[in-house]
Amino acid sequence: MDISVKSRPTLVVMVKEPRPGRVKTRLGRDIGMTASAWWFRHQTASLLRRLKDPRWRIEIAVSPDKEGLTSRIWPADVARRPQGQGDLGQRMVRQFAHTLGPVCVIGGDIPDIQKRHIQNCFRLLGSHDVVFGPAFDGGFWLIGAKGWPKMSERVFDGVRWSTKYALADTVARLGDKRIGYGPRLSDVDSVADLGK
Repeated sequence: MDISVKSRPTLVVMVKEPRPGRVKTRLGRDIGMTASAWWFRHQTASLLRRLKDPRWRIEIAVSPDKEGLTSRIWPADVARRPQGQGDLGQRMVRQFAHTLGPVCVIGGDIPDIQKRHIQNCFRLLGSHDVVFGPAFDGGFWLIGAKGWPKMSERVFDGVRWSTKYALADTVARLGDKRIGYGPRLSDVDSVADLGK
């Protein structure tokens, strides 16, 4: 059965232009800023190729807005949108606000992610309002929702980003929403994460 573009769910990958000192700076403190930017550039290219699937649309949300929209680093056939200003939560809320239907938002720094992980999370949205892909460090590598305005614009207020509390803080803000959990994966923040 052919699935129309409008009926397919959307996978939004949040990426930063891979320039030394702008991206993966915690990793850069361990291996050098040029090496961490090189790692992120190749990681995101691999991730986008690996996750391409007719069951969903892939779009990238780029930062900085102007540079990322014109960059030749990512495939030309992948739709792009600006992340806009603000902290991580504000930038993620913007992705939900600009996407109709089911949407999952991920970062570009999850080396082990496969299509089956994404499919599992979209499937969970059939019976849940919000789905998370928990990370081993207490954060999350994916958040998904059936559509706006099911997610409050203030859902990420007070979340302690880059700590072991990020997932728990977000879940606490969701109140009575039905929450599903996908597989636990690791994102890469430091050199220790590269070996996991």
